[in-house]
Amino acid sequence: MTVALGLGWMTSAEAACRQALVLGLDVSGSVDAQEYRLQLEGLANAIESQQVAERLLAMPDAPVRLAVFDWSTTERQRVILPWREVHTHSDITAITAQLRGTKRAFNAAATANSTATALGTAMTFGIGMLEMQETCWKRTLDISGDGKNNNGIAPEDVFVDNRFTINGLVIGADNPPIGDVRLIEIADLSSYYRTTVLRGPDAFVETALGFRDFENAMTRKLIRELEGLVIGRLDP
Repeated sequence: MTVALGLGWMTSAEAACRQALVLGLDVSGSVDAQEYRLQLEGLANAIESQQVAERLLAMPDAPVRLAVFDWSTTERQRVILPWREVHTHSDITAITAQLRGTKRAFNAAATANSTATALGTAMTFGIGMLEMQETCWKRTLDISGDGKNNNGIAPEDVFVDNRFTINGLVIGADNPPIGDVRLIEIADLSSYYRTTVLRGPDAFVETALGFRDFENAMTRKLIRELEGLVIGRLDP
């Protein structure tokens, strides 16, 4: 399915592409229906934000290509936004409408009863999508999650060559009463991502203090990911 969904934009392979950016959203058993919606709405709002939109549209002669998938166990990865080039505000509107209209595909009850988190498999899936975008100057996987791998290939065993960058977004538990404990858990998961998930010299981890903070964290992350190649095109 990945191949069929990813080839749509390869017909314009001769055109310049500034960056291919694929985003993987966690839909494992630890993520309930509300938290899944917070991720989709948060991503849509982040893409629509002025700072992110400016960067997406800064070089229309060399557009960004976006794709989004969700992931949980080794058997469950699904493309929810096939590769799409971002040329205009209309493209942004279409992308965010598709994200907001997406329904959770995997049986929520079955997923909730599973503790499987196949982070390494999700990395492999995302890199497979990026391999289809050979004409892009930069290829980045942006993967979000709220837990460590416990299913399938370990993240540290996933081979990623230097053509690709993998960044992470760590999501803390939505439980403010635990206070300092939550911050310790987020710090531990951030360290785990840094040592096992991140790839590439400029790779980084962003953190969200719960799913309600996902939008703010994703906005910061997209600004940073899109910044480098457009720095001279934006007003100070």
